[in-house]
Amino acid sequence: MSTHRKLFGTDGVRGVANQEPITSETALRLGRALAYVFRNNSGRHRRILIGKDTRLSGYMLETALESGICSMGVDVWLVGPLPTPAIAFLTRSMRADAGVVISASHNPFQDNGIKFFSREGFKLEDETERRIEDLVFDDGEIASHRAGADDIGKATRIDDALGRYLVFLKNCLPRTTVFDGLKVAIDCANGAAYKVGPDLLEELGADVIPVAVEPDGKNINLNCGAVHLDLIRETVLREHANVGIALDGDGDRVMLIDERGGVFDGDDIMALLGRKLSAEGKLAGNAVVATVMSNFGLEVALRDAGVRLVRTEVGDPAVAREMRQNSYNLGGEQSGHVIFMDHSTTGDGLISALMVLAMLAESGRPLSELRAMRRVPQVLENVRVRERLPLTEMPEVLRIIADAESRLGGTGRLLVRYSGTEMLARVMVEGEDATQIKTMAIEIATAIRKSAGAS
Repeated sequence: MSTHRKLFGTDGVRGVANQEPITSETALRLGRALAYVFRNNSGRHRRILIGKDTRLSGYMLETALESGICSMGVDVWLVGPLPTPAIAFLTRSMRADAGVVISASHNPFQDNGIKFFSREGFKLEDETERRIEDLVFDDGEIASHRAGADDIGKATRIDDALGRYLVFLKNCLPRTTVFDGLKVAIDCANGAAYKVGPDLLEELGADVIPVAVEPDGKNINLNCGAVHLDLIRETVLREHANVGIALDGDGDRVMLIDERGGVFDGDDIMALLGRKLSAEGKLAGNAVVATVMSNFGLEVALRDAGVRLVRTEVGDPAVAREMRQNSYNLGGEQSGHVIFMDHSTTGDGLISALMVLAMLAESGRPLSELRAMRRVPQVLENVRVRERLPLTEMPEVLRIIADAESRLGGTGRLLVRYSGTEMLARVMVEGEDATQIKTMAIEIATAIRKSAGAS
């Protein structure tokens, strides 16, 4: 059994296409392991659904996963390019036993990834991922369970998958909600939402201006989408659109642009919708879940409306876990990955956009006037270290942190943490006085450099 993670990171298996672990060989072994872990003895074939984004390497990985799964006597449903949240929804609604997404989200086309969903539409628990990983590296247990010649699984393409997802998305809104009179630009990042995004908005009555909707396998996220906002901002201003929607390559996150070119990120969306749901008595636990990286301005905006902000470690799996454990229904990340648990089990950029557009249509006000939070200045200092020495073993650092927190006096926030992937200590300070917080961050970073040893 493996003692440390070799394949799975915080969001599935990631890497450069056709280099380990994103190769046909490893994808086939992952497919076999997934099928084995979700095997049963009921007599019916299990079914695993596979979707992907528009990357060139998706064809290669899809075929390899399909082969591995079928070799274990499990059937495959293929839905082609669709957003990650669509795969979560379809896995759940079609009663599949698991779902697979082939995507590297907002990364360039050279990268790709493989992540799994449970039959309930949630990302797999760490223990299940570890079990799959162990079987990839030691498949002796699987060998004796290969399907016989008359029991090999078969693959079927689901032709109406996009239509099913469209109906689901529209059902997230009241039947009376339409976007007549709204001019909406949408940047689909030449990714998984290139077809469903514009179709959805058109069916709801918006005047749609689609951009980055011509994927060629290599242009996903290329100077477009949620991490490259120049294209959507220019489009909104040039076309005098009411709002711009920028999705990432797999459609699970969104950034919005108001009519003046201002950015609405995940924090802005959670502030706006958190306050609205609370006022309507629809915010479960009267709380919003966000990570430690969300801006202090979100905390203030929610607190002023009597709403609690519950913080988690970085990553949407941590947010989803907290929401499930305590039955919260709104949470997300600053990056635009927002989860409306009443509708979806994972972040869905199109659902987030629909919720904000519905407010626009209902209020008749421009998006710039609906902004619910004021961003607090933030400073980030990175310190390269030789070892991740616990803060408790650095008394001078603790003393400086305590002094800084005392000076902030509840008007800001301070966070010191180690990177999970690099030998870095990250110092983040937020507060009203930009000069003051910069000084604080440098003081703490300097103390860490002396105590933990710069590499």
